[in-house]
Amino acid sequence: MMMKKFNLHMISDSTGETVGSVARAALAQFDDAEPEEYSWTLVRTRPQMEKVLASIRDNPGPVMYTLVDDHLRDMLKMECAKRGLPCIAVISTAVAELSLYLDMKIHALPGRQHELNENYFTRVDAINYALAHDDGQGHWDIDAADIVLVGVSRTSKSPTCMYLAYKGLKSANIPFVLDCPLPPMLEQLHKPLVVGLTIDPERLQQIRRTRLQSLKQEDDTNYVDMERLQQEIAESRKLFSRCHWPVIDVTRRSVEETAATIIQHLKKHQEKRGEAVPDAS
Repeated sequence: MMMKKFNLHMISDSTGETVGSVARAALAQFDDAEPEEYSWTLVRTRPQMEKVLASIRDNPGPVMYTLVDDHLRDMLKMECAKRGLPCIAVISTAVAELSLYLDMKIHALPGRQHELNENYFTRVDAINYALAHDDGQGHWDIDAADIVLVGVSRTSKSPTCMYLAYKGLKSANIPFVLDCPLPPMLEQLHKPLVVGLTIDPERLQQIRRTRLQSLKQEDDTNYVDMERLQQEIAESRKLFSRCHWPVIDVTRRSVEETAATIIQHLKKHQEKRGEAVPDAS
């Protein structure tokens, strides 16, 4: 089928993270949709909104927004109504329903969810930790981690760690390389949850070839040799089994799905240890 191209305006009085995430989640349900995205962030004044409306007039298309100011919302909705464009409030319905249930007033403050509270600094600390403990770095103090990921090269260890860090979880990752010893303390860890990541050899070969092409390197190395890949994966799985680590096959999983499964394992791990389960929602 032909790709259906259209303009999509995403408008926020804050960072735009919420409306962007919801838009991408919704668009994932349409294989043949190709949006031209117009992202507007920190829209908090009438002149700023006028610029947004001018863009909508020049590039008509659906509008998704998170705005708490009534006047700005009215300006946007009136313009969309004139042009017959969908104008979708991303979180207003959820907030209104919660307000009704809780019998509490809404604090209409732009960017309230991004205030510099304790959770914010926890995330920053976790992100710094993930960067310092990426790809086997800083392995001498990985016992301070919440999660340690182990797997062969290109099993999405780094992006998964960063996603978990954004959730406030300190995550480190260790590459499994044939004939290279792992950090001696890895098999002795008790506090962190250690998770093994595995993948289908054919899919791994595709990913690694793409990686070499992006680096403009030859692809006739052991890095993409199928027999070598199968051996890497088999040996890594033997390690996971011997250490009784949970194993996640990332072949058909997104980073978000892998992270969600890891968090489920972490909750079980910490419940067994009698520790407080972190809120990583």
